[in-house]
Amino acid sequence: MTTTQQRPARASTVHPLEPLSAEEITRAVGLLREAGHLGDACRFVSVVLHEPPKSAVLAFEADGTATAREAAAIVLDKADGKTYEAVASLSDGAVTHWEHVPGVQPQVLLEEFFECEAIVKADAGVQDALRKRGITEFDGVMVDPWSAGHYGDEEAGRLLRALVWVKMDGPDDNGYAHPVENLIVYVDTNARRVVKVEDHGVIAVPRQPGNYAPDAADVPAPRTDLKPISITQPEGTSFTVDGHEVRWQRWRFRVGFTPREGLVLNTVRYTDGDRERSVLYRASLSEMVVPYGDPAPTHRRKNAFDAGEYNIGTLANPLELGCDCLGEIYYFDGVVADGDGNPMTIPNAVCLHEEDYGLLWKHTDFRTEKTEVRRSRRLVISFIATVGNYEYGFFWYLYQDGTIQFEVKLTGIMSTGAVPEGTRPTHGQLLNSDGLYAPIHQHVFNMRLDLDVDGVANSIYEIDTETDPPGPQNPLGNAYRTRETLLDTELAAQRRMSLDRARCWKIVNPHERNAVGEPPGYALKPRDNVVPLVQPEASVMRRAGFMAHHLWVTPHAERERHAAGEYPNQHQGGEGLLRWTAADRPVADTDLVVWYTFGSHHVARLEDWPVMPAQYAGFSLQPTGFFDRNPALDAPRPMNGHCG
Repeated sequence: MTTTQQRPARASTVHPLEPLSAEEITRAVGLLREAGHLGDACRFVSVVLHEPPKSAVLAFEADGTATAREAAAIVLDKADGKTYEAVASLSDGAVTHWEHVPGVQPQVLLEEFFECEAIVKADAGVQDALRKRGITEFDGVMVDPWSAGHYGDEEAGRLLRALVWVKMDGPDDNGYAHPVENLIVYVDTNARRVVKVEDHGVIAVPRQPGNYAPDAADVPAPRTDLKPISITQPEGTSFTVDGHEVRWQRWRFRVGFTPREGLVLNTVRYTDGDRERSVLYRASLSEMVVPYGDPAPTHRRKNAFDAGEYNIGTLANPLELGCDCLGEIYYFDGVVADGDGNPMTIPNAVCLHEEDYGLLWKHTDFRTEKTEVRRSRRLVISFIATVGNYEYGFFWYLYQDGTIQFEVKLTGIMSTGAVPEGTRPTHGQLLNSDGLYAPIHQHVFNMRLDLDVDGVANSIYEIDTETDPPGPQNPLGNAYRTRETLLDTELAAQRRMSLDRARCWKIVNPHERNAVGEPPGYALKPRDNVVPLVQPEASVMRRAGFMAHHLWVTPHAERERHAAGEYPNQHQGGEGLLRWTAADRPVADTDLVVWYTFGSHHVARLEDWPVMPAQYAGFSLQPTGFFDRNPALDAPRPMNGHCG
């Protein structure tokens, strides 16, 4: 198999959206230290590019107008628990903004993951609880730091809600096979101490192994009848990369990466004839939440916001050739800051490659027996993050016909619990005869899509398909048609999917016309989806209000980036989309932002254990009247075939 591994060289002229380099992170942190803002206990939650206003970026794209280079930082002072937001101008060598943000908790630091485990394992009360369950050696104790949420009864402080498992058979044992049910430990990571231990009663720790590596005794031997698949591109890839700008087929866009969002796509454009046409200005994961539906004490407060509470970008995997990505690969590193403000490079954080994707289009003229067929090829931009027990793969696909698709691939290991042997859980699936089970839960994602369809002034329509009533105009009862409804304000644009209406939404530029006199557009096409199943007054619904609707629309605002607000960690809720859209601002014929909520409903199966086959969730953006005809007519015939 021929492979390539490349690194992006920095462009000669730095684009305003080029991610911060390691050197720039070091310089920004140095400016904050020189300004005297940082005490010994200050920790950096994030250091990222302070993106210029959209208007400035578009001006640079149009005529090269220079913009200031700035870094934005979130700083937690662990001495007093205060959170600060800062901006450092790399162009001017000065700190231009330093502000205390009262009453918030920023995302959990990676160092706090490890601190939490050490604190819990060393606590005498925890050790006593473990001894009651027959656990007398603590080296194999495994602690997952779940966010504490907000229920109104928490202790004060910067809290993590630690749950406990045990590796029974050495460091490579799957500890999630051995949950310590009913033991919950609250840790204040600023004070570095356990503040509360809850023990809701002893349930025997399941002992059956649940390993998945091929060298484990309980795992079947690898199959021997699988023949190799070789993916080669002997003439190289069809894309080019300059810094973080990518060109492929008719597409041009920029790759971004942030600690909170992970992969970001910027300034996505498609060349149509002699015109380069805008589609998306910025697209990223806005927020995600995993609400569990089990009322048992260990599980009832499991509601992780993996972006807003854990900085999912910092948890990105270094991707491996032949495993995570296959073929001729171009890698982008992810550069983030650690808690001390030092640049930390995640090698191969983002994978870029091409895939064959079956049929693009085909027709056989049965009268002449002539066939024309084209193979579809798509460009894949992806990253994978490990958040405790789960893996999430985030994949953007660009197609030759102008379609954009986003897909989440969910895998990893389920978060487990235990019931007394011989009983069955009411809110989960029993996984073995030892009392091990996996609770029912959902994974809910919200994407922020700053669409610029042929320009910044757009409108959005809801497209429903309706059945015509019986009568003279529908004599056979077979008639149905689409109906378009303009969503002109934020409240009017809070919508849900409707399977019985084949509902989708179309974003158009009302100032342009295609060949038949209609405004060019892109349709947001849902796939399988979920609705929240918790009670409306549940804490997670107040904090993750974006779950209430699949579609939200807001006018563009630079600081409105995250659907659950800037600081969901330990927050009571009501922020983000819930607060912004209450103003009911107009969204017709304006620079609008579409927020799409989708998810996966996970009723655990035996087949999901001990490691879960990937499940999929996502959506697509499909051109609808954006082109005057099939834009992939110019795709070449298959190179290795004789079709046509």
